[in-house]
Amino acid sequence: MSLTSENAMNIAHVLGEALPYIQRFTGKTIVIKYGGNAMVDDALKSSFARDVVLMKLVGINPVVVHGGGPQIGQLLEKIGKQSEFIEGMRVTDSETMNVVEMVLGGLVNKEIVSLINQHGGKAVGLTGKDGSLIRARKMTFTRNKPEMKVPEIIDIGHVGEVETINTAVVDMLVQGDFIPVIAPIGVGKDGQAYNINADLVAGKLAETLKAEKLILLTNTKGLLDKDGKLLTGLSSQRVDELIADGTIHGGMLPKIGSALEAVRNGVQTSHIIDGRVQHAVMLEIFTDEGVGTLIRS
Repeated sequence: MSLTSENAMNIAHVLGEALPYIQRFTGKTIVIKYGGNAMVDDALKSSFARDVVLMKLVGINPVVVHGGGPQIGQLLEKIGKQSEFIEGMRVTDSETMNVVEMVLGGLVNKEIVSLINQHGGKAVGLTGKDGSLIRARKMTFTRNKPEMKVPEIIDIGHVGEVETINTAVVDMLVQGDFIPVIAPIGVGKDGQAYNINADLVAGKLAETLKAEKLILLTNTKGLLDKDGKLLTGLSSQRVDELIADGTIHGGMLPKIGSALEAVRNGVQTSHIIDGRVQHAVMLEIFTDEGVGTLIRS
């Protein structure tokens, strides 16, 4: 198909719009939490991999953190083990933790690495165990209801939170022109493995790496107001107000919590973007419009 004059001008416009963003972000680190539909739809998987490779080629340093909840659930179902959730968190006994490590550190991680490499990148897969990357501690979970005389402490097993992050292995890979792909598995002082929320790991990693941006892919347009309209540029104070009035609630709260904490601890901007849009990462970084919600301190 021959290139029409109109198409040529559109391409030139897009490239011209991208140039100042490339100049601004060259040499900067961008942490991307990869999950949702973008991880299961073939066209979206391919476009994500291409976006990450392009970022690296123009001098940006992408670091990918991925989830894998649906894949864990599918394998547990195959082996006849029931998935149990409390307040949205997977109860993780020793047997479930073995499956988590197999799925996140093996199947899912290596598929992402392979996909990026197929598109011309140089990706290396890690878990928090590698190079003592993520030191974790057991997450304590307390349920407090009006009818209770004292709060109930619930043990949800091998579920952890980030204690510290040692970025030495990530720094080494980035300096060697590799793209780190990280599974959110941490390790405790006693060597015990812990399953950690991927949004939380991505946020803490962005803070520790002093990243320019934290990008969280979701299965929604971004943050929506009570009328369902997309909220774009928000200050951290405005986000606090939206949480207080109930606009932000439910499953979006942990994601927003990670995004807010990141910008309050040195990350320039956090982005909640629609991972159902092809090339969502590229559109958010390299165009004026973007495809989601931007949060700044």
